[in-house]
Amino acid sequence: MIEAIETGMERTGYADFSLLSLSCSDYLALPAVGVELRNRLADKNVSLTLPSQRVDRFDQNIAHILGGTRKAGLTFAPEAGTQRLRDIVNKGLTDGELLAGIRTAMGNGYRKVKLYFMIGLPGETDADVLGIADTCRMLQQQCRDLGRLELNLTISNFTPKPHTPFQWHSVSTAEFVRRQILLRSALRQLRGIKVNVTDVRLSAVEDFVGRADRRLAPVLEAAWREGAGLDAWFESAERTYTAWTGAIEAAGLGGRYRQLELGEWSAVEAMDAVDLDAFCRQPLPWDHIDSGLDKRWLAEDLKRALAAAVVPDCSFDGCSSCGVCGPDLGHNVVIAPPPIPPALPQRAPASERVCRLRFRFSKEGSLALISHLDTLRMLERALRRSGVPVSFTGGFHPLPRLQLALPLPLGVEGGGEWMDLEFVESVDPAAMRERLQPQLPPGFALLEATAVPVFGPSLSQELDGALWTLELRTDDPAVAPTAAQWQAAVAALLTAEQLPWYDTDKKGRPRERDCRPALRMLALETVEAGTARLRLEAAVDPAGRSLKPEQLRHWLGAQLSCALSLGLQRREHLSLKPVLASS
Repeated sequence: MIEAIETGMERTGYADFSLLSLSCSDYLALPAVGVELRNRLADKNVSLTLPSQRVDRFDQNIAHILGGTRKAGLTFAPEAGTQRLRDIVNKGLTDGELLAGIRTAMGNGYRKVKLYFMIGLPGETDADVLGIADTCRMLQQQCRDLGRLELNLTISNFTPKPHTPFQWHSVSTAEFVRRQILLRSALRQLRGIKVNVTDVRLSAVEDFVGRADRRLAPVLEAAWREGAGLDAWFESAERTYTAWTGAIEAAGLGGRYRQLELGEWSAVEAMDAVDLDAFCRQPLPWDHIDSGLDKRWLAEDLKRALAAAVVPDCSFDGCSSCGVCGPDLGHNVVIAPPPIPPALPQRAPASERVCRLRFRFSKEGSLALISHLDTLRMLERALRRSGVPVSFTGGFHPLPRLQLALPLPLGVEGGGEWMDLEFVESVDPAAMRERLQPQLPPGFALLEATAVPVFGPSLSQELDGALWTLELRTDDPAVAPTAAQWQAAVAALLTAEQLPWYDTDKKGRPRERDCRPALRMLALETVEAGTARLRLEAAVDPAGRSLKPEQLRHWLGAQLSCALSLGLQRREHLSLKPVLASS
């Protein structure tokens, strides 16, 4: 696995990777594998992330794995706010272990931690719900000597799953709402905490789908036809819930599966052993699926949960006879993890600035459909794959010293763009161009490369103008302007004393500026079938601003008194300021 990751990083050029699984902390070799990976990639400026982890196994080795030039976020799942409730659900986590894991994280530089909790767990009382707030308060107070701890909480609603001891459990939507209100009120008293609560309507749908039988098939189709989809997106919750409830009621399944549930925990505690055994023996929609777990063992485990008896983890202790191990699925064999190698110190990527090359390139075809940010990512990965001695910035998130001049708008081709790239050693421009080009996708061509002074003016300061080819068409062909009208509109812009443009700044404040100084040339080339093809030359000011096709569409539309839309947009080239000869 280590060789596969190392090779994959070299061939893809990615700067981060993740070891994903439902429970990566249960992989006993994780510390050894992670430390070895970190050692091999110590000088590669890469980041390793892990999914939600067991906080009781978060130690210095795991913290070292997640270290490096960019720290990823940390996510732990205590599940419940009190020790009693964690014992009921067999979490096997103590408050001391939770505190130790958080302190280890803070000792390694983490100040923000994400915690997952659930409400509606079997046996939960109001004291357990408030225990979530008490746990957060305790963590912040006990870690105060290490700095300020900020917590990002995700509060989910417990939805029982088949083939678990709590497959007979249920909580009403109204009760979920009440507990959410109770918890929110308690958390408001704490600072440095952000809370995200799962919509109870989505949980109700999840509960229904998770424990349904084959009659669910037409419900799925009907809900989809009514607009269900992307259900976890908060903006679609109302539409999704309406679609699902309508489909469920139309199928006559409203309340049907509640007959298979014991209800709240108090109802379970009130039953004697005979009645409980009889209820748990009734057929369930998923009984025909063999997951390896014995249904009788699940009923016994439910009784152990009632007594808050913790079942030892069979990865370390004896077998609990759940039914999974056997001739069909094999036996549980605990393999001792390999030794953890000594952790090598991380090394910052090379940041010396020895050489700067200026590349002229084209970005055409389908590559016009990727954004400026994606273009930067593409170039960073190409640089990694090529193995060139590129120089990196310092700081929390080192990046290649790479600058693109006046980023292209999304959907616009560029025939003569510019970028600067710095290196930690002297390199030959022609050789570097030949080395980089094979790592770039079709449509991105390096046209030329020249050396420029390392500490000279930045590329943005060298820009002079931009030459565009664009098409504008009328939305209504019945009122399409004639060639003469187009020509008159173009002339009006060229003779105008001002071309005002109204927009807002980054803070949303309205502003007005005159764009007329940026308009150098505007020529009408052809007019066919209501579409005008124009050529635009615009200046680039010291702040890196220039004219945009959208602005031209607005001004010409006002002159022609008709709505226009943009068609082809291509920036033919960016021009640089002329180099003045020295005397």
